Amino acid sequence: MRTLLIVLLAVALAGCSALMVGGGSGGYQDDRSASVASSDAAITSAIRNKFAADSTLAMFNLGVQTWKGTVNLTGLVNGYAARNRAAELARATSGVVAVNNEIKVEE
Repeated sequence: MRTLLIVLLAVALAGCSALMVGGGSGGYQDDRSASVASSDAAITSAIRNKFAADSTLAMFNLGVQTWKGTVNLTGLVNGYAARNRAAELARATSGVVAVNNEIKVEE
């Protein structure tokens, strides 16, 4: 009985170690307010919709992430015109503070 209790206690405490070490979120802390996080999500969604509707960009799988109004673009396109178009559409989106264009051009 004592061995079973020790095993159960060890298993229970092992499951809590993530909570003690990383705060339960793997160490990631989102310091944005709810309104800023919501605004960032709306910006990301608006840009993705623009990309999907754009004949130059719709064929590419581009990543869009927004953090406090700064947009990060990633992915691979077939030319500089598409890369520049993605940045142009992102910059023209309401709420965007800055755009980091990390889209690569296929060679």
